[in-house]
Amino acid sequence: MANVNITSDECAWARFEVKILGRTIKGLRGFGFKKEVEKEHLYGAGDDAIDIQNGNKKNSGSIKVLGFEADAMNKAARDAGFDDITDVPHEAIVITCAYKKRATDPVKTYIASGVAFTEAGVDMEQNAKHREITLPYLAMNVVLP
Repeated sequence: MANVNITSDECAWARFEVKILGRTIKGLRGFGFKKEVEKEHLYGAGDDAIDIQNGNKKNSGSIKVLGFEADAMNKAARDAGFDDITDVPHEAIVITCAYKKRATDPVKTYIASGVAFTEAGVDMEQNAKHREITLPYLAMNVVLP
């Protein structure tokens, strides 16, 4: 049986850096980058598929930030003449997430460009010690390491 190391640095959270609009997000609680391709079976004679066809591509994801970060992002949007982060044109937003598994490893980078945030808001709970806000987005392109 293989040795399973449950204390590995798989995520190396201490070495993550996420930048949005040139600003490093310190209150990051989570993130996701996703690339999707529509696929469906192609049928001909009989009832078994004869191939799989590709369709449209879709890039999306989300970031989870502490409330003060969401507030700062919305303030920056308002200072630029927009209502909130969802109104900022996608051409203006790039999300870059760089990390190292170990300090001596090379940097791995995720990039979502042409980002349009699709939701802004707040959820609060009784006895909460902090605000945690998830901001989903669509992207024109996602680059995975």
